[in-house]
Amino acid sequence: MDLTTSDLADGTVVTLVGRFDAHEVPAFRDSVAPLLDRDGDLVVDLFSVVFIDSSALAELVRTSKLAKERDTRFALRNLSAPVRVILELTGLHLALEVEDAATVREPS
Repeated sequence: MDLTTSDLADGTVVTLVGRFDAHEVPAFRDSVAPLLDRDGDLVVDLFSVVFIDSSALAELVRTSKLAKERDTRFALRNLSAPVRVILELTGLHLALEVEDAATVREPS
């Protein structure tokens, strides 16, 4: 998985590319943890995620809880079809904030 961050006027966008699974969770956690203490929103763009497993889902839930504790808005953006399906099957699309929920885009 590749992970990049972009600072915006209203927060930070973390863009993930590739597989987001148990092997990638530590890198995600290490990259995102310091961002939770910044001012502004924290948004994770999942447009180019081709696979997500239960460990990664648990990490998104954990990050969401930490963000709430710090009064930081945490949202998921641009869900790829595989991510959208898993979030809907698990019901996490109701528990996590999802931007552009009606839009499903396929990675190129």
